[in-house]
Amino acid sequence: MKIFLIGMMGTGKTHWAQRLAPLLGITWVDLDAQVENAADMSVHEIFETEGELFFRKKEREVLQQLAEFDDVVIATGGGTPAFFDNMEWMNHNGITIWLDEPVEVLAKRVIPEKKHRPLVRGVDDEDMKDFLAARLAEREKYYSLAAHRLRGAEITDEALLECCTQGKSYV
Repeated sequence: MKIFLIGMMGTGKTHWAQRLAPLLGITWVDLDAQVENAADMSVHEIFETEGELFFRKKEREVLQQLAEFDDVVIATGGGTPAFFDNMEWMNHNGITIWLDEPVEVLAKRVIPEKKHRPLVRGVDDEDMKDFLAARLAEREKYYSLAAHRLRGAEITDEALLECCTQGKSYV
């Protein structure tokens, strides 16, 4: 079983991957952390020295290497579904779940972490909601291809388990 958590930065993909994996008795990985290991650089350093295209190519390469895992929850990067054929590939290779939080929630979560997020590092706090709304508008067509979509308060352990198990029994 491969579960791909997708959505905008700040939706809590890593948080929910960490919660969901033990409930299913499987492991979890953060795609950005795996890219950092593969490139031997932080995401910020990759963006600064190699650029976003290099990052996206490395991200795709690492994503597809994760297909070797039999049972894993993968917290993807916010842009992962919007590049190459990543969304189609994830749908073909596992269960995709779009974690969809309101832009106001995303902004509140992202602003304190700006220095660690290359795409928003230079965005003024007062412009963050507009920036995130525009980015979401660009990516929504990819996110909407997910097998499941959970919004705001719907994002719970129980709802995630229901998306993942689809009639299967896990202890």
